[in-house]
Amino acid sequence: MSKAKRLEREGDVAADYLEGLLDIADLDGDIDMDVESDRAVVSVLGDDLDVLVGENGEVLEALQELTRLAVVRETGERSRLMLDVGAYRARRRAEVSDLAKRVIEAVRTSGESESLGAMSPFERKVVHDAVAEAGLQSSSEGEEPRRYVVVMPPV
Repeated sequence: MSKAKRLEREGDVAADYLEGLLDIADLDGDIDMDVESDRAVVSVLGDDLDVLVGENGEVLEALQELTRLAVVRETGERSRLMLDVGAYRARRRAEVSDLAKRVIEAVRTSGESESLGAMSPFERKVVHDAVAEAGLQSSSEGEEPRRYVVVMPPV
């Protein structure tokens, strides 16, 4: 099976799982599927979905893992599926990107490393990508749930 077909299948399985969850929770939402950066992306769109996001995206992270498990159970293959609910990740990506830009400039100006606060794996990836694009280095340190990114000047 081609990679595109496999990702499409992941999205279909995830959508079925999420539709069942929405029915059980008596929530209304539309499900959209896409492929970005070699991973299936499933979005649940609608009003009053904050309960599926939770504080700081904690429920969303758990729901993403449950959805990935449903995909693995159905397909037998590990999934890197990304789930977004109510455009939370899209908004968060923009906020974290802005933070990363400010920290990158501060590190360039001072020549000193800077540590950011604790972040989810998704947020850390956004920072690492921005730092790499800017030609600087970064590393993740600490233990979950207090894992954070350190941005370092070029060597």
